Amino acid sequence: MCIHILLTDDLPRIAVWDPDEVSIRVARGLPAPDVLREVRDILMTDLGAPASRGVLLHCFCGMRVELPVQLIPCFMAAEAG
Repeated sequence: MCIHILLTDDLPRIAVWDPDEVSIRVARGLPAPDVLREVRDILMTDLGAPASRGVLLHCFCGMRVELPVQLIPCFMAAEAG
C-alpha cells in the first residue's frame, strides 16, 4: 500500500494531499459522502489513480488504499443511503 488516509483535526479543507507523508489527510467529523468524493478526486485527478466506485479506492500504482477504521462505518452507511 502506497498512500495512507489519515484523520486530522483543524484542516482548512475536507481533504489535503501531503506529499511529505505520502498521505491524504482528511478532516475529522465531516459528512462521509463529501470526504469520499474529495479523497477520490485527489487520488484520480491529482495523483493519476484509476477510476473507482464506492468505498473501494486505489492508489496510482493500482494497490488498494485502506480507509481508517473510524471511517469505514460512515462510508458504508453513506453507500447504503
